[in-house]
Formats: sequence, C-alpha cells, structure tokens
Amino acid sequence: MTRLSILTAAAATLLVAACGDANVDAPAPATETESAAPAETSDQTSEINAWFEAEFEREVARSPMYQAFLGRKTNNDQWDDVSEAFAEESHRLRMAALAEMRATFDFEALDPSAQLSYRLFEYNAALADKRFAFRNHWYEFHHFRAPHSAMPPFLINQHRVDMAADAEAYIARLEGVAGYFGQHREIAEAQFADGIYPPKWSYAKMIATSQNIISGAPFDDSVEPSALLADFEAKIASLEIDDDAREDLRARAVAALTTSVKPAYEALIAMFETQMEAASNDDGVWKLPDGGQYYALQLEAMTTTDMTASEIHDLGLAEVARIHREMTAIKDSVGFDGDLQAFFAYLRDDPDEKFSYPNTDEGRAAYLNKAEEIITVMNGRLDELFLTFPEAELIVKRVEPFRERAGSKAFYQRPAADGSRPGIYYANLYNMADMPIYQMEALAYHEGVPGHHMQIAISQELEDVPNFRKYGRITAYSEGWGLYSEYIPKEMGFYEDPYSDFGRLAMELWRAARLVVDTGLHDKRWTREEAIDYLVQNTPNPEGDCIKAIERYTVMPGQATAYKIGMLKILELRDRAEVALGDEFDIRVFHDIVLKNGPVPMAILEENVDAWIASSKDA
Repeated sequence: MTRLSILTAAAATLLVAACGDANVDAPAPATETESAAPAETSDQTSEINAWFEAEFEREVARSPMYQAFLGRKTNNDQWDDVSEAFAEESHRLRMAALAEMRATFDFEALDPSAQLSYRLFEYNAALADKRFAFRNHWYEFHHFRAPHSAMPPFLINQHRVDMAADAEAYIARLEGVAGYFGQHREIAEAQFADGIYPPKWSYAKMIATSQNIISGAPFDDSVEPSALLADFEAKIASLEIDDDAREDLRARAVAALTTSVKPAYEALIAMFETQMEAASNDDGVWKLPDGGQYYALQLEAMTTTDMTASEIHDLGLAEVARIHREMTAIKDSVGFDGDLQAFFAYLRDDPDEKFSYPNTDEGRAAYLNKAEEIITVMNGRLDELFLTFPEAELIVKRVEPFRERAGSKAFYQRPAADGSRPGIYYANLYNMADMPIYQMEALAYHEGVPGHHMQIAISQELEDVPNFRKYGRITAYSEGWGLYSEYIPKEMGFYEDPYSDFGRLAMELWRAARLVVDTGLHDKRWTREEAIDYLVQNTPNPEGDCIKAIERYTVMPGQATAYKIGMLKILELRDRAEVALGDEFDIRVFHDIVLKNGPVPMAILEENVDAWIASSKDA
C-alpha cells in the first residue's frame, strides 16, 4: 500500500507557533545510560504535576456535566453554565493558568514526561486562545450533535441512580432543563442575528428530533412512556425504598417533565421554526463572517498541521484514486463483470439481499450480536499487537431511536474512570441498508478494539500522567488511530472474505473522500448536492449514508479531515521505525510508544517515535 507522507515540518512549525516563546523544543526522553535526575528536577517535576492536578480539578469543578462523564456524583443536580459571561471567565482563568505555569516552573528542570505535559498544556491553551475569538462560529444548535439531542442521552447514560438522593438530583436536573436550554437559546439567537446559523434544511431535522423527545407519556396521551420517563422509571425500580417513596419520585419526575422539559423543547421548536423561515440554504462556513479564517483555524485544530484547504483537497483526491485501484483488483477477483461504479451500484442495490441484515428488530439484534462476536474474536488476539491492555469493559448498543435519524452511523463513548460505566460502541441501526455487512469488521475495529476503546481506555488508565492528558482529545490522533485500527487487522489475517476486505477499503475510501468534500463544501463553495453526488459517484455507500454524511460535515466543519491525516502520519512513522530497526522492530512496542503518552499533536507523536528509534539503535 502506498503511504503518503504528511507535512511533518509544517506540523512542527504549528507546534512552535502554538506554544509561544517558552521552551517548545523539549529534549528527547532520557535513555538508560543517562545519570539520575538531580534533586531540583525531581522537586520541580513533583510540584508541576501537583499543579496540573489542581488545575484539572479547578476546571472540572466548573462543569457538573463533565463531573458526571468522569463518573462523579458531585453537583449531580446541576447543568453546566453555558452563558457568555461564564465562557469569558473560563477563558481568563485558562490564560491566567498558562501565565502562572510559565512564571512558576523552569522547563529545563523538569523530567521528560513533565516537559511533555508542559508543552501540551501550552499547546492546548494557545489553541484555545486562538479559537476563542471564533467561539460563536460553531453553531450552537444543529441537527447532528447539539444540546437538544444531547440532553436525554446524558441523563440516560451518565446520570447514575444508586440511591434516592440520585433520583432527587435527576428530578432537579429535569426541573433545570428550561433554564439550561434558555442559555443555549440566547447564544443561538445572538448567533443568528450575526448571520451565523446552519443551513435551512438542518432546522427541519432539529425540529423532528425535539418532537421525538417529547413524544410519549407524560408529554402526550400515549400509553408508552417517553425515553426520559422510561429511563427514570427503570432507574428507581431497583432502589431499596418503599412503594410510596417510589411513586412520589415518579410523580415529581412527571411534573418536571411536564412543566420544565416540555416547555423547554417547545421554546426551542418555536425558535427553530422562526429561524428556518429566514435561513438560507448556503452550506459552507464560507458564508459566515470571516468564514475563511475560521475554517483555516478549524483545519489547524483538527489536523494539528498547517496544511491548507487546497493541500488537503488534493491529498484526498490522490488517496481516492489510489484506493479505487485497490478496490478494482478485488472487484476483478470476485468475477464482477463491470466497472467500479457498476460494482458500487451492485453493492448498494443488493439484488441478492446478502449485504445487509433485514430492516427489522430481528435484523438489528443480529447486527448487534455479530458486532459483539467480531470484538470478542479480536480481544482474543490483542496480545499479538499490544503490551498494554485496557481494564474498562466495552459493550455494543443501538443508537436510541429518538436521535438515530439525525445521528452518524457509529460512534464511541468513553467509559467512566471509576469503572461504573463501560465504554460503548454505538451503532446506528435506523436503516439497516446504511450498515452493510461487508463494513461490519472495519467499523467494529474502529469504534471498539483495537480502535477507540483501546486508545481512549488506555489513555485514561495511564499512571503517573496528569489527568488533563489522560482525558484530553486531539482529533487527528484519536481518529487517526481509529482508522489505523481498521488497517492492522488485515495484517493479522482478518478480512478473509474479499467483500469484507472491500468493506475495509470502502471505510478508508470514505475517510479519503471526506478530505475532498469537507474542503469542497467549506473552501470551494460546493453545494450540499454537489458534495453528496461526489460521495455517491466515488464510494459504494448507499445514498442515504452519503446524504447523512454531507449533512454532518456541513455543520461540523473540518472535523472529518482529521481521520485520514492522522492515519497517514501513524503509518508513516511505523514505516520509518520498521526501516530503521529492521528485525529489531516490534509492533507491540511501537503501539506502546504511540499510546503510552495519551493524545498528542502529530508533531509530538513524531518526536516520540523518533526518540524511541534513536534509543533502540543506541541500545
């Protein structure tokens, strides 16, 4: 496979620029031959690590919702403050923390791990500072992921109810939904007044999702409970309380759903309807004030390089052409009579009904069972690839019906740090034709193991690493690892069925095409229809899949470019290590080097691998 090199020099330049003027060129990790660090280094290292923890806890204390994601129950009766004043205060505190770190700690007196933490803290703060000016360019509401669709799964998946007090807190959160959504509405209305809003077609999807959430009892006359009421009832059913106490909790939850949650969604729907009437159908962020500058910053943040939109677009075209050639070879090997586009159409139309499970509850159950089986088999062979393994469990779940129509085909949710919640691979089974069987292996590897679950769970279970690094996210690193994880099972003998191997390539092609359509939409002013047509013509994915994808990339500019660029960098570094170390190269050690520091920008990942190569050759 041809592996294209990413602009590593550009990435290094980005890191230097982002880190400002403070010692950005950290030395390579110490080798075994170096003498022990002096006491001053030890003292400075322990002090800055304690400072990092205090700073992490200060930020966590400002977010009740993040506390819940960490598995904590502190402030579990509250929502986050999302007001403009709070955002400005948070930014001032972060910049003050950066200044304090620089003034207090001597970079040269830190050990290599602490130096890396110092640089990453600088990098994160500097990038946040650049993005702060554009904080209201990211659409407050859109159909893909936004407060209106995120609130119910937050309560369902994050708010644990182990005792009556937790149920009381759940009710308090229901009562607070009106105020929480009210803050989001203020921001959305201010954005709209400034000409910052998603395309007209996105509003219809937001309205439909909101209406779905307030369908069922007690929102209407239905016998079936709504998703939120069903969740609350299930959670209090197992509490060790008497029936009167349980019924009192339920009655208060019903009251909160009726008097707070329903009006909150009705107010959102009214806002969506009003804005939809005046909104245009221009798709790309080029339409926004300073949209070009905003998009360039999004690309920088998502890829951790300074690649331009044109460079990314051209890289995508080249990768699409390369993958098409590999796909053609598989098409020919299965004896298909026709060109690649005809083969794509054959897979989409599925005349023999062999490429997807039935669009029934039984078909959905079969899909989930098969996904679990794929993950179980891979779990049994992880020792061929890794020296470090996650302790957190992984489960497979269907995306909840109330949000599946607007959601992506699959995604991963990290486990709770305390083990109270497993990692979750979510599969969107709304339309089974959009989840073809031949892509199942690659999708399970990406979202589960050795993909996101492996990387994210290992990261948050690291020892002697500050929490801000354990829980940090750098999209090119995380999604690059996910896409790389689709590739490595091929080397292990998986994808035995040629159609499944074609599915692997189809998933990689999908990420290559993202480079083309994301930059097409936001830089080259493609329309939604032009971008959809590109995917339909150049990938085997069903049209519904293509439509949903373009609608996602439209409202999340730049994010989709991270996958392929991150994967190519990991493959480039692996090739470099294999050439340099020859027979001494150990894939398990390489993966440890990639994963053991948590998420890092591509330039720092390159430094880490190069340092390992150098120390291995010296040894």
